[in-house]
Amino acid sequence: MPLTKLQFRPGINKEATSYSNEGGWNDCDKVRFKQGFPEKIGGWTKKGSNSFLGTCRALHPWQTLALEKFVGLGTSDKYYIEEGEAYYDITPLRSTTAAGDVTFSASNGSSTITVTDTGHGAIAGDFVTFSGAATLGGNITANVLNQEYEVNSVTDTNTYTILAREVSTLGSVTVDGSYTPTQVNANSSDTGNGGSSVVGKYQISKGLDTGVGGNGWGAGTWGRLTWGSGATITTTSVLRLWSHDNFGEDLLINVRNAGIYYWDKTNGLSTRAVELNTLAGSSKAPTIATQVLVSDRDRHIIAFGCDPESNIGTQDPLVIRFSSQESLTDWESKATNTAGELRLGSGSEIVCATETRQQVLVFTDASLYTMQFIGPPFTFGINLISENISIRSSMASIAVEDAVFWMGLNDFYVYAGSVNKIPCTVKDHVFGNINKEQASKVFAAANASFSEIWWFYPSSGSTEIDKYVIFNYQQKIWYVGSLNRTAWMDRGVSELPIAASTDGYLYDHETGDDDGSTNPVSAISAHIESSQMDIADGDQFSFITRIIPDLTFRNSADGSTATLTLKTRNAPGGDYLQTDSASVTKSATVPVEQFTQDARVRLRGRSFALRVESTTTGIGWRLGSPRIDIRPDGRR
Repeated sequence: MPLTKLQFRPGINKEATSYSNEGGWNDCDKVRFKQGFPEKIGGWTKKGSNSFLGTCRALHPWQTLALEKFVGLGTSDKYYIEEGEAYYDITPLRSTTAAGDVTFSASNGSSTITVTDTGHGAIAGDFVTFSGAATLGGNITANVLNQEYEVNSVTDTNTYTILAREVSTLGSVTVDGSYTPTQVNANSSDTGNGGSSVVGKYQISKGLDTGVGGNGWGAGTWGRLTWGSGATITTTSVLRLWSHDNFGEDLLINVRNAGIYYWDKTNGLSTRAVELNTLAGSSKAPTIATQVLVSDRDRHIIAFGCDPESNIGTQDPLVIRFSSQESLTDWESKATNTAGELRLGSGSEIVCATETRQQVLVFTDASLYTMQFIGPPFTFGINLISENISIRSSMASIAVEDAVFWMGLNDFYVYAGSVNKIPCTVKDHVFGNINKEQASKVFAAANASFSEIWWFYPSSGSTEIDKYVIFNYQQKIWYVGSLNRTAWMDRGVSELPIAASTDGYLYDHETGDDDGSTNPVSAISAHIESSQMDIADGDQFSFITRIIPDLTFRNSADGSTATLTLKTRNAPGGDYLQTDSASVTKSATVPVEQFTQDARVRLRGRSFALRVESTTTGIGWRLGSPRIDIRPDGRR
């Protein structure tokens, strides 16, 4: 009999049963579709050898007029600016003591130093930098004390402990960071208190890298808990999230539901961001917000879910305020400026805002608004465009070209002039396997070179992100996989997409074919598997004797190998009874690419499925339209 050409519909379909999806793909990992054909995704490499502290949840790239390329990183511990593969700590300070307010005491033979600072306000894990200290008399020298430390434990409101360590040139050191310091033990001569000139500079308290569910009204998903019971969640028990945007070459950053800060580029990378309301000439600037952004078209700073002008310091989760045009400091509404305030009427809080080319989409927990610049005297107009709209997290939306895509609680959506649900062939697979307690970690990412929107999410069995789902908006198809990434930025100022992982490193993506998180590199295991196919609607058994592969190995070295596997079964709900695999090996690159001509197999069953996979380093591949030698083999 003639060979049978296997042609599959692009995309993964997990909504249909395996039998009803005949001619389609059922499962994949680390695979995308290009021009309708599946191929292994690109690899990744570490972006330098330096790491950052905490879990990164936000990345923001920009380029200065001098062509300096910066990336802002907001982590659970700190805020950094990355330049040239080095990390500069610009985490804002919450307080600075007067000279002499801080004293030390040590115990012979111990590295534990007790710090006394009345009303310090620190919690375990906070960072403080000491200066002006004198030696305690022995091993605990002035240089040992005059460094940045992580608070080890809090004794009471006036005292806490640190662990004395060797002198380091690193800007930030913790015992659980990439550098493990050598502890310094006091001796019997360490009887001093550090003198009367010690100054302590406390950074804003670190946040959590894992959300805490809490109890009572306002904790967790809307309507889950008892009406009228108080929530136990505090600002220190919620996931640390950041928003950030450029004001010219400078940077605005915001801790979600906390302060707004400003970093002035002219002051250099060694300086910290400062509170926006402390800038010279500041008038009625908000002190707390859910999110901050700069409207590109009209150059207004916009704060969402912030404190109203009439009650500075008290957050209203539905208030939007904007500065006067081109101003950092002028937030007071006047007839002579364009500063102002709006309050939304639907929902209980603003979840996030996403800027498009023409407007800003504002999501509450119940509705969607558009915010547009209309000029004086009102400055901005706001319109309710859809109610009963959900969004999974504050990072679950992204603008691509003229559209905004987002993940809701049970559906995917797109806005391009109107709101529409996106038909999804992996919907139950995603929403039925997401950890709702950690859903605030979900974020959207663009990979525009491949026309893809990625949503990264934690599966039901994980407290951290371990899965992704991709929508290819050009081909209108979906595919899925597994990958640990906590933040992402598309290529732009960078030649490659960049992502953050929980190991404290940034990674360049879509480069090479391997996993560069290890040294030497390790293989990226990639596979794709079809739904079941049969002859005569499963009425007859089929006998398969060989496969004619159709693969291209995408610049892989000669000797690279992929595996094609056929497996058969007799009923849709039955076990796979027979499996046979064949290796396809690239043998030559020139004058044309050559690989295994055919592969011999021997299988019998009423239906069969095809699986393609690779598990070795240095291999990239794309599947075309393989052929199989298949013939009817009777009804029994």
